[in-house]
Amino acid sequence: MVSAAFKTTEEVNAGNNLIPANPTLDTLIDTWNRLHFFDYFLNSLWVTGATTLGVIVIYSCAAYAFSVLRFRGKTLLFRLFLVLLFVPGVVTLLPVVMLENEMGILGTHLGLILPFINGSAPLAILLLTNAFNAVPGDLREAARVDGAGELRIFSRIYLPLARPALITIALLTAIPTWNEYQLTRVSLNDPTRYTLPIALQSLQQGDTVQYNTLMAAALIVVIPIIILFFSLQRYFVNGLVGAVKG
Repeated sequence: MVSAAFKTTEEVNAGNNLIPANPTLDTLIDTWNRLHFFDYFLNSLWVTGATTLGVIVIYSCAAYAFSVLRFRGKTLLFRLFLVLLFVPGVVTLLPVVMLENEMGILGTHLGLILPFINGSAPLAILLLTNAFNAVPGDLREAARVDGAGELRIFSRIYLPLARPALITIALLTAIPTWNEYQLTRVSLNDPTRYTLPIALQSLQQGDTVQYNTLMAAALIVVIPIIILFFSLQRYFVNGLVGAVKG
């Protein structure tokens, strides 16, 4: 993919070398400009960012409740969330589309963000609950003695100590959201709202495919995720280790 992205059409069709004989940025620049990838990039960035933020805010609060608070039916409700881990996302595709149509949000970015947030619930709650369980209860009791309320304890003690788990959840949410194709393809019909995977798929339509352009587009799609993962890799590994121990 990287090799073809830096080749001309003639060289990539020849297919006789892995390393480009005359590397060029023209294919990447032309793909970015001609296909309006900046607009698709902004759409993907908005959907991914809003989904990731929503998952962290909502499910960190839910995990804190499961870990610390006492309420009737807590164990049963937590197990029901875990059961949802075994439900394939494609099973809910048609019901989600029908529900969004009734709500009037089908074809909008909100119609993508809400299902993505909902689909991340089981894993996010599981990992964050285990991370919060690892926080010593004495810290919470000491904070309560000092007059701190639940919100302050949650934001000043639990969230900072669970940073690796939060970053892990952010990565596990951002990567599949950035790459999501099925729901996006079904629900979006306005080209101005397309995300990068849909724009990438459009390059494969027709009888002729310019593979250097296709590979350049694919490279544009994956570079942000690669940068994000490697910059946060240390926290990601620590978050998974902590979740397994919990």
